[in-house]
Amino acid sequence: MNLRGRNKVDPTFNMSSMTDIVFLLLIFFMLTSTLVTINAIDLILPSSSGKTENKAPIAISVTQKGDFYINKTKVSAQALESELLKIVGVDKKKSIVIRGAKKVAYEKVVKIIDIAQRNKLKMVLAVKVSGK
Repeated sequence: MNLRGRNKVDPTFNMSSMTDIVFLLLIFFMLTSTLVTINAIDLILPSSSGKTENKAPIAISVTQKGDFYINKTKVSAQALESELLKIVGVDKKKSIVIRGAKKVAYEKVVKIIDIAQRNKLKMVLAVKVSGK
């Protein structure tokens, strides 16, 4: 008497569909990560091991010479607060990214922080992320 069934279960698993999904996800994340840019001038930033993400930030840059830029537009130190408030407008939830050159005078960055604090704006200090 034969008690064994005729249908045998094959214990192997085909991984080709799983690898296709992984490659599609990899391509998707590579393409979407290259679309994120910040509208600011190029500066050599100090290093840090942390990082942050932000939606539609307003970049305030301070060059080595002490010149102020708001989103690539040069602004005088006296007009910095008024120009910033024009760009921010009514939406106080917008945040600013403070980008100071590596050897810029500390007081220039503190001036921007003071303006943001007075107007209750969210701020982020941009640094260059260094590898460990």
